[in-house]
Amino acid sequence: MSTKTATATLAGAGLRFLITTGSGHAVVVDDVAGDTGPRPAELLVVAQAGCTAMDVISILRKKRQSVTRYEVRVDGTQRATDHPHVFERMDVLHVVEGPVLDVDAVRRAIELSATRYCTVTSNLSGVTEIHHRYLVRHGDGTASEGEVVVTGPGSVPAASTPAAVA
Repeated sequence: MSTKTATATLAGAGLRFLITTGSGHAVVVDDVAGDTGPRPAELLVVAQAGCTAMDVISILRKKRQSVTRYEVRVDGTQRATDHPHVFERMDVLHVVEGPVLDVDAVRRAIELSATRYCTVTSNLSGVTEIHHRYLVRHGDGTASEGEVVVTGPGSVPAASTPAAVA
């Protein structure tokens, strides 16, 4: 078992906190009024993007895929009325570019991250519906896109059909 720690220390008169992780890294969080750092809830979106990105690129490298550019875009929809303001849905888009990419390898890497490896997805999936999608840009100028899997409450993890894009 592994334990992760964080210590939040008030830094000023507002709601600005300096948070130090057990690994020795520091993050500043703040509210809208102070605006000197991200809001704590934004860090959940950051964590989702970072966790799945690390998984997917690691898997693609093991599959010897030649990735020349890779980014993960996460949009989170937060409940605005009742407290707590949980994320009800997140849309995760993996944008992968390379001269000769195997779309099935990209889809499988995303599926493995979403259903097996990503700690953040696993933790959020109890209350958040997370849609995992991809956009693969090939070296010849063509592209492929599709939804891989949906995780979260009430979802049945099933792969969707890929679509080709001009």
